[in-house]
Amino acid sequence: MAVTGIGGFFFRSKDPKALAAWYLTHLGVGPPAGAFMWDQQAGPTVFQPFKADSDYFAADKAWMLNLRVDDLDGLLASLRAASIEVITRPEWDASPEVGRFARIHDPEGNPIELWQPPAA
Repeated sequence: MAVTGIGGFFFRSKDPKALAAWYLTHLGVGPPAGAFMWDQQAGPTVFQPFKADSDYFAADKAWMLNLRVDDLDGLLASLRAASIEVITRPEWDASPEVGRFARIHDPEGNPIELWQPPAA
């Protein structure tokens, strides 16, 4: 018997309906209206605890959501067009065998890493 994948991601929100709508509108994440589940594409998932004093993401946050994307440049253009701040750093893309990265924050300040894995 083994775990076959992540079945859900649950977190607290000041306004769950508004935050769910933001994720669906800007990232396409979550179930469409009237549905209960989001059927996502199969692919790699990194499950990695970090040291408590890591500077990989904000010290006041216990987690960072990493979302796999297939067109990072296109998504970043649409996020910027929606006035969502996008953070990129050359060092995040220094290992082409790992892929490319960018970061944003949702309206409640939760960190989101966007990851485009390398082409297979």
